[in-house]
Amino acid sequence: MYRVIAVAVLALIFACPGLALAKPGKEKPVKHFQSAAELLQWINGYRRNPEPKRVPDAVKAMSAFGATKDMDQAGVYIGFVAGVLGANPDTAEDLVTQMFPLPPEDQVLIIKAVAYSGLPGWKKLLPKFVERMPARKDLIDKFLFGAKPVLTELKMQDDSSVIDLNWGYYFATGWEAPVRRIVAALAFSLDKNKVETLTIGAMAKWTLAQNASRDNDLLLMLKKISTDIEPATRKPLGEVIDAAETLELGKLRKDALASIDELKAKGSENLRNYNWWGQAGQTALALGCVAAGVLGQVEFGIPCVVGGAASTAALKYLAPTE
Repeated sequence: MYRVIAVAVLALIFACPGLALAKPGKEKPVKHFQSAAELLQWINGYRRNPEPKRVPDAVKAMSAFGATKDMDQAGVYIGFVAGVLGANPDTAEDLVTQMFPLPPEDQVLIIKAVAYSGLPGWKKLLPKFVERMPARKDLIDKFLFGAKPVLTELKMQDDSSVIDLNWGYYFATGWEAPVRRIVAALAFSLDKNKVETLTIGAMAKWTLAQNASRDNDLLLMLKKISTDIEPATRKPLGEVIDAAETLELGKLRKDALASIDELKAKGSENLRNYNWWGQAGQTALALGCVAAGVLGQVEFGIPCVVGGAASTAALKYLAPTE
């Protein structure tokens, strides 16, 4: 009887050769990203359908597609990887291990992502990869021993790229904390003295409205946040929510221009210097372009290059008029 069963099983295997090679629970191979657009689309949908096992391949794709060529413009990608690591503490070390090999110039992304992850043990995790990143030992030491700030300690008024870092963290997790940090920067949109902080506040306001207009979960989150924020931030956040709900996003641009013109009328030296605006304004617009690109929003009127660069046309879009 047993011999009959054995013969029958062997016959089935020969008839279906694939069965002989199949292994129970064998995982499907990771699908590689074919383009920067596909990568951005995947990042956009990640918080609703997390696939942490694909993140190492995504990091290599970021490098291959040139998304991390300029780290100053790679905030969304750094924040995204940091968010994935922070949300997966049990597998974070394995995920980082699989991100190698990576060119030395792109290893900065890994270092910052680990440091910005919010993992309680990130200072124990980072040294495990020093030997794989000898060219970046100085940067690693600065995070470990030089009191280099982590994501929650970075001040947006000092570095406008912090906006993108927090957007990336939100795209990875859907968590409220990074959104609250961006909302806090709305207070800068009321600045009457410094054009630098006014620009950062305007970009926080603009990206919040643009993204909330396409992301209902984000819009609901902003409404929740509006019930317990500082009074100084309540008014601009109300304007963000209204713009997102009505899709009257152009009003935010007009308000930003009006604020800039008001400072210009006061004789601000910075605003009289168009070269300064060209530098700071282009940086801020690039941030908005990257955040918008991740959400597939490059069609809303600001010419952007996917990956973070702002064109001259984009600069002129918000540049002060004479």
